[in-house]
Amino acid sequence: MYIRNICLLAPFLLSLATTPTLAQQMTREEKVRADRAKVEAEGFWIYNDLDKAYRIAEETGKPLLVVLRCIPCEECVKLDDELVDTDPVLRPLLDQFVCVRIVGTNGLDLDTFQFDTDQSFAVFMLNADKTIYGRFGTRSHRTEWLGDVSLEGMARALEGALQLHEDYPNNREKLQAKRGKPLEFSSPEKYPIHKDKYTDQLNYSGDVVKSCIHCHQIGDARRDYYWSGNEVIPEDLMYPYPHPKSIGLVLDPKKRAQVLEVVPGSPASQSGIQPGDDILAMANQPLLSIADVQWVLNQTSPQGGEISLELKRENQSQTATLKLPAGWRQADDISWRVSSWGIRRMTTGGMVLTPLSPEEKSALGIDTKMALKVKSAGKFGPHAAARQAGFLPDDVLISLAGNNQLEREQDWFWFVLNRFRAGDEVAVELLRAGRKQSLKLPIQE
Repeated sequence: MYIRNICLLAPFLLSLATTPTLAQQMTREEKVRADRAKVEAEGFWIYNDLDKAYRIAEETGKPLLVVLRCIPCEECVKLDDELVDTDPVLRPLLDQFVCVRIVGTNGLDLDTFQFDTDQSFAVFMLNADKTIYGRFGTRSHRTEWLGDVSLEGMARALEGALQLHEDYPNNREKLQAKRGKPLEFSSPEKYPIHKDKYTDQLNYSGDVVKSCIHCHQIGDARRDYYWSGNEVIPEDLMYPYPHPKSIGLVLDPKKRAQVLEVVPGSPASQSGIQPGDDILAMANQPLLSIADVQWVLNQTSPQGGEISLELKRENQSQTATLKLPAGWRQADDISWRVSSWGIRRMTTGGMVLTPLSPEEKSALGIDTKMALKVKSAGKFGPHAAARQAGFLPDDVLISLAGNNQLEREQDWFWFVLNRFRAGDEVAVELLRAGRKQSLKLPIQE
């Protein structure tokens, strides 16, 4: 079962050498320190020291395997606490890499390590000169990993990285696009929102947990940089690393990039991709996993574009072109993302919104596209702003600033972020107990 097995991807996930009862009694601080002591004692993985890993990779000629993972991972401890280091397929592959584990992003080189920051872990396979062979780690749900990752898929990715490493530097040109353009700042603690709170190091002499910059905080900091600067948040930051499903492409998590299903009428379908196809390369980049597909999609303009594909179909080479229309990113589901929490603070005053079904709309006599029910309204801090303005759970929102076409919560997000700024108050029409009301919603930092 993938949801069980992915939690064995050691050492991405916390594994405690204690009984479950004792582990549950440990504080978060104790778990982090126990995790470090355990990994360092075992000696297989380099702990939080990229410079050391680069040196060893240069000396040995091995590629690097870098795992970024926040700790402790409570859900994975509940599911399983075994280690995959002993897996008969993965361990021989891991032995061929210099393996390094990064548990906090303080000081992380963001020119090299660019990834979907809403994930619990991200894997990079790269050369000692920082040329990236590929990525692994995909997510499309808050807790379920089924359909996104598997141990088999990771093994295929590691095998592919070793093949690329063997051919390096002959393939250097094809690999250059696996690195992105520099971000706004070169490391997470340099973003304005983090500058006075964090340093480039974890504080093991004090409160290590509070000193850590989590992965999702990088995305939060990037969005805040634009929003607090009175700029529109870029569309690729609102809809980052689109899942292949958003363009109608369902891939096999046990393979590198093998097609399981193509949704009729989708961009993937119109490109001619067929179930059973192996996608060998996109935009001339070799693919090692679904995460590599997402990387190519993430580098494609929100305004659309064409992506060249190299396919293998029934042992025959094929080429195709994937055409993406303007606004294609907005088909992706972002509601599961941790980042949606901060966006709700800005745009909904802390409300969580869910669309009514056609039957529910009909029962209430709603004839507009927009019918967003307030699933919950925050009670504390900035997330209580909507409740303080009079909004309540079970209200049905039917118009925002005169717009009654917003069918999803993320449509609301994008509408607000493009048209309003912090400090504005926006008129909202709603139904409460069958009666129409109007309220003002504050837009926040």
